[in-house]
Amino acid sequence: MTEQIEGIDTAVPPSGAGCVECDAGGGWWVHLRRCAQCGHIGCCDMSPNQHGTKHFESTGHPFIQSFEPGEEWFYNFENKEMYEGGPELAPPHAHPLDQPVPGPRGRVPADWQSHLH
Repeated sequence: MTEQIEGIDTAVPPSGAGCVECDAGGGWWVHLRRCAQCGHIGCCDMSPNQHGTKHFESTGHPFIQSFEPGEEWFYNFENKEMYEGGPELAPPHAHPLDQPVPGPRGRVPADWQSHLH
């Protein structure tokens, strides 16, 4: 039996391959973060809209995991701690390998670096 951690649901798949709000509004992101409780995919705090943190602020879901290929770390918003590993969440574990960073293709402005936080 695996240990259950409050705020992490290992059975919930990610909401998609990109930031939910950026995709809905035609925006773009630098890196993606996955809510470990509900699967919401949001953009990182370097991104213009910081939807990953905004998701925590509106829901209270405490843990995110990187949704970047090859990264498995978690972050706890409540205690501001990072963890190099944790329970394995439902697949997929990252955005598609052919999705560029920043992304998505076709929506990133030429001067994207001037928009970073």
